[in-house]
Amino acid sequence: MFQGFSQQTVDFMWGIRFNNEKTWFEAHKEQYKSCFYEPMRDLADEVYPRFLERHGDLDLIRRVSRIYRDARRLHGRGPYKDRLWLSMERPAEAWTAQPVFWFELEPEGYSYGVGYWMAPPATMAKLRARIDRDPEPLEKLARRLNGQDRFHLEGLEYKRPKGSPSPLLSPWYNKKGLSIGFDGPHDSLLWSRELADTLLEGYEFLLPYYEYLLSLEGDPDPRE
Repeated sequence: MFQGFSQQTVDFMWGIRFNNEKTWFEAHKEQYKSCFYEPMRDLADEVYPRFLERHGDLDLIRRVSRIYRDARRLHGRGPYKDRLWLSMERPAEAWTAQPVFWFELEPEGYSYGVGYWMAPPATMAKLRARIDRDPEPLEKLARRLNGQDRFHLEGLEYKRPKGSPSPLLSPWYNKKGLSIGFDGPHDSLLWSRELADTLLEGYEFLLPYYEYLLSLEGDPDPRE
């Protein structure tokens, strides 16, 4: 059962960031397991079944990341990550191209929300075509998002805008990839069981955005 993270979790994240080598990690491996990985796994094991009780038709699986980097993608960095995440998404080989619900904990803070790890250009082209063809559903979602102050639209924008359908939808139209999320510093919520309830409440609010993004998969690729 998830009981919250702790100051030891934060201490470990900063430690591995500045001592990213096997000797240091092996000396602190039990701290990693007990204060970082196991609480993250426990959080996923609590959030996932409770969310599925309400939305089992979404056919989601849950993932919990590991601290070990892929040796093929070190790019001069150490062999270990300084953060962990959990996610819920549909099973797929190219799962990074699918919309996901996520929670991520890093040395500076934490974030959670819904969106893409790596949206394919085809997906963003489908979004633009959908906006051109039928803007009203996304306008409704955009107004709903703008009417609260916890979650925000995020994502890199094209240097050369793709277009300007309206002031409301232009931020969506010109993203290379997108997510809708919360990002903030560590706070007392992280040390509490209430974090699971907060994530579930947030995912309920974000569900219509997930469903909208998921529906893009059935659209034809406008580039073809």
